[in-house]
Amino acid sequence: MFEQKSALFLYAVSPVHMGAGTATGLIDNPIQRERHTNHPSFAGSGIKGAVRHGFEALGGDPNLIDALFGPESNNGELHAGAVSFGDAQLVAFPVRCLKGGFVYATCPTALARARRLLLIVGQDISWTIPEVAEGACVVQNDRLLSDGKLYLEAFEYTKAEHQGIGQIADDLATMALPQDSAYTHFREKLKTDLVVLSDTDFSYFVENATLVEPHVRIDPDTGTAADGGLFYTENLPPESLLIAPLMASQTRGGKQSTMSATEVMAKMRTLLDGQLLQVGGDATTGRGLVMAKIVGGA
Repeated sequence: MFEQKSALFLYAVSPVHMGAGTATGLIDNPIQRERHTNHPSFAGSGIKGAVRHGFEALGGDPNLIDALFGPESNNGELHAGAVSFGDAQLVAFPVRCLKGGFVYATCPTALARARRLLLIVGQDISWTIPEVAEGACVVQNDRLLSDGKLYLEAFEYTKAEHQGIGQIADDLATMALPQDSAYTHFREKLKTDLVVLSDTDFSYFVENATLVEPHVRIDPDTGTAADGGLFYTENLPPESLLIAPLMASQTRGGKQSTMSATEVMAKMRTLLDGQLLQVGGDATTGRGLVMAKIVGGA
């Protein structure tokens, strides 16, 4: 039983490739997606593995790895770890805009799921989530508009009025991004340039506006492209924002004194909050950098 619950925000600083393992379409190496929404997601097992792998580099005590994350499968004293990471769900997705460069796009379903998790972990939020028709948008920054319309990629959206978007944007900017100066621009942009689309319109962008990169495998003998060596890899773009549940129980196993769930969560907060993590594949090409922020469960 997990006694402590927090929410873990993950903000993409670089493209992120959390691979799905199998390709069913034109992209050879697609990213992970939820089955029912088709939104990009990070599997909790992948997040946990990345944190475990980087535990010492983040300043953690290596003697605590087995207690917090569970021992390796070939260990003679198997027991469950004290930390659990749930799947990360998409909250906001960057979409190219005619004005302002890009916006942080979201939708009612993404906001409702984030609100649900934040309330579960004890955050005092009072979001009023808008209902948005297809072809419409809720936007508070009129400087993003051209002739009263919002243009995202090749699509035109009509502004719909909603008074609660400012509070949602302020809360997300405060909770999801660190307060240091490196993130000031992005905190302020998230506060002003959060745009709510309909679930249908949002789904189009998260399915078709990801970063797809061609890769070529070189034949070492000829120095030219190998036959069949062209493949395409999908990445979640930088400035994407996701949220995942982080839960803790007391430690198990008899080698060390037992830590309470409160102590375990405190250690994870010290380890992860405001830290840059590497998750997913292609680490040697700078992929997978995400900023972690933990809220709730203090």
